[in-house]
Amino acid sequence: MAKLHTSEISLKVGLDENRVPERLTWSAEDGGIDNEEAKAMMLSVWDSKNQESLKIDLWTKDMPVDEMKVFFHQTLVSMSDTFMKATQDEKMTATMKDFCAYFAEKLELNK
Repeated sequence: MAKLHTSEISLKVGLDENRVPERLTWSAEDGGIDNEEAKAMMLSVWDSKNQESLKIDLWTKDMPVDEMKVFFHQTLVSMSDTFMKATQDEKMTATMKDFCAYFAEKLELNK
């Protein structure tokens, strides 16, 4: 039998006295990432048993709103790409990409 390989991704959240995130760091040994700082994160996992997604959305209190808008846009674009890879549904992917362009236009991200 082949040897089982596991990989670990870890997240650390530094909180202030009110339990508001002040610092986010993450590590992924297989990816060569060690204690890299981040200002925001979104994590979704699929609970197959209950047929629902579970998520954690965190951002530090010093995350600028303009950066948050770019972060959301890039996340939506990435989700469109992932949707295409996972489903091969070109029509819906195109619709999602259209929304991403609309989102960027309305937030004036391309200026």
